[in-house]
Amino acid sequence: MAADARLICPSDALVDGGPGFRFTVMQYGKDEPAFVVRFRGHVYGYFNRCGHVPVELDWQHNEFFDHSKLYLICATHGALYAPESGRCLGGRCNGKGLMPLPVTERDGAIYFTPTE
Repeated sequence: MAADARLICPSDALVDGGPGFRFTVMQYGKDEPAFVVRFRGHVYGYFNRCGHVPVELDWQHNEFFDHSKLYLICATHGALYAPESGRCLGGRCNGKGLMPLPVTERDGAIYFTPTE
């Protein structure tokens, strides 16, 4: 594991299609909200920011999936995103996807590894 990898949460904190886990990352000298979710057995991380306007996605704390548990949804605009890629699938995101973050899962934990 890279020396600068940062622990986000234990692996068992994320259930497939269930609540995510919020954390912050430093970007341009400022703490920015981010989250991780588990989908089809894999963990994905994104900035917690809608592709339409910079509002946080979760409709309740750590709730990022829509009712079907197949898509990430913006609580403000209803924009839908593919959990495995962050790609905009419909709504006001107008083709602008979520910004991914480098996360890994190993030894029973989820880690963020900054690239800067």
